[in-house]
Amino acid sequence: MKILQVNSSARAEGSQSALLADQLVARLKAAASDAELVLRDLARTPHPALDEAALQALFTPAEQRTAGQAARVALDDTLISEIQAADVVVLGVPMYNFGISTQLKNWIDAIARARVTFRYTETGPEGLLTGKKVYVVLTRGGRYRDTPADTQVPYLRTVLAFLGMTDIEFIYAEGMAMGEDAQRAALSDAQRQIEAVLA
Repeated sequence: MKILQVNSSARAEGSQSALLADQLVARLKAAASDAELVLRDLARTPHPALDEAALQALFTPAEQRTAGQAARVALDDTLISEIQAADVVVLGVPMYNFGISTQLKNWIDAIARARVTFRYTETGPEGLLTGKKVYVVLTRGGRYRDTPADTQVPYLRTVLAFLGMTDIEFIYAEGMAMGEDAQRAALSDAQRQIEAVLA
């Protein structure tokens, strides 16, 4: 079993979403002796944004790209290869200003490539990253689960399904900024959720 863990906090140290993602991955590895882990930490290795230069590189035929354009596309190719190879994907996702982090958005923009990870057909788009189990560990300062303020879950469900990943489990740690007792309770609750989804 090949596991891809993506930590999307802006923090290289002290990230609670990464901590919980680590715990989930540890449980997965304990249950599968053949598990192999690829860890992609977007704070330690930030991925560049999809800007005009990146678009020009992507839309230039490979044989016509400059060295700089080829190097930029190769960065995205690496992330695509990682998720294509994965059987299980674990995303550590903090909430920033009611949405996902810039780091995670850059990763999504990198792996969403037409004719590689999705394609358009006569009947609509078809995701090509199929057959994967996805665990999304969400950490929030407040409590937003199942409310209109939770934009993360609908967005992630939509974009992951667009790419072919529909088997998704969401794990919530909420109220993390509402005092020490609330934070402890949130972490304990998230750990119980991890135990439940992996039971």
